[in-house]
Amino acid sequence: MCQIKRKKLLSCKRFHLGRSATASLSGEISEDTNDTPQCEMMDSEVSVLLHCAAWSGLLESQVQVELSESFNRKTDPALERQIEEVWTERVSKEPWLFNGSKFRLHSFCLASSSSVSPKHPSCTRSLVDRAEDQKVECTSDFAAQNSCHIPVDQAENTDHQEAAPLLTLRLGLTCYKDYLGTNWSCQVTELRQLGEVEFNDPLALLAQPLGVGGVVCTDDSKVVLIRRSQKVAEAGGLLDIPGGHPEPKVVCERLGREVCEEQIRVDMMQQRPVVSELFSSVCAEIRDEVNIPLSSLGQPVLMGVALNHTSAGRPSAEFYVSCSLMSDEVRKLYWKGGAEANESTDIVFLSTAEVLQLDRSSPLWSELCPSAKGAVLLYQAVKPDEQRCQKRPHDTQLIVSDDR
Repeated sequence: MCQIKRKKLLSCKRFHLGRSATASLSGEISEDTNDTPQCEMMDSEVSVLLHCAAWSGLLESQVQVELSESFNRKTDPALERQIEEVWTERVSKEPWLFNGSKFRLHSFCLASSSSVSPKHPSCTRSLVDRAEDQKVECTSDFAAQNSCHIPVDQAENTDHQEAAPLLTLRLGLTCYKDYLGTNWSCQVTELRQLGEVEFNDPLALLAQPLGVGGVVCTDDSKVVLIRRSQKVAEAGGLLDIPGGHPEPKVVCERLGREVCEEQIRVDMMQQRPVVSELFSSVCAEIRDEVNIPLSSLGQPVLMGVALNHTSAGRPSAEFYVSCSLMSDEVRKLYWKGGAEANESTDIVFLSTAEVLQLDRSSPLWSELCPSAKGAVLLYQAVKPDEQRCQKRPHDTQLIVSDDR
């Protein structure tokens, strides 16, 4: 068994943005291999952890969360000191940084579309449980044991409002400071080894904050991309989709709790408001980054979760979001400037046909940042707009507070 000396974690004090060596953490999501996107070896920067192709994506009512402090990052004394050192150095150079609370994706549970069962049983099994019930197939991935497939009858789930939840995301809490000090650590390989040795989980010591991104499709079938500013922390100058993070603080505020970021705990939140924040946050990011009014956006459709291997496999939930505006209208709104206009320098539109054809051989592929690549792979696998072209998603609009 590999022995890791904790002192070694202190040997690297500088913050590095170089690519971290990390194994692929993609998950097998369907028993039918034809349903699984063959993208794991396509690009070393990104892989698909889970996709919802069997249902052409999932609506908010089909997703639930399980919240627990046991899903938080594990701690190590030497690592905690190093995280503080990295953070102190970063803040001294970039005093505008602040340590925001984030959700940590620990694991997930996704229904299987290939089996028939009258009702979808609740997904409450822990990671290390080996299911004795033959209806549950536990798979080894996302840190060796992070997902289980629960059979449901796919035909029952055509009515999104009546269907039981098909996906459970197991969430803890982390923060931006821990993300910089773990996922971006120059010792991330050693952190993974230490996590495996001490906790039987190579991701146990990593922050793994859950991000969100939106593939926005306009009324004339154009997908919105924005070019990231050179001043942003990651992937400067590359093309991206609008995105960010669901915010635990927003959940607390909507529950009437006024609390500072550092004091937020899992027990302060409730499951459904967290799911609501997960879905509404992507629309808030689209509004702030592209300047599209919330009233012009349809219900977000969750396509799946992609992993960014340039930041040690950081997960991001990728959504399809329809827009009732034409691309020319969106372009004009973008150039008027939104709340986060400083994060990008240009807007680019691709036809949905072009997005479906994008691959590693495409000249544009090298211009995409990892999060955009993951979203493209999921869009190609899930094809969320195919079954929604008859009934426009923006016919049912999402309501998000404009005071966010």
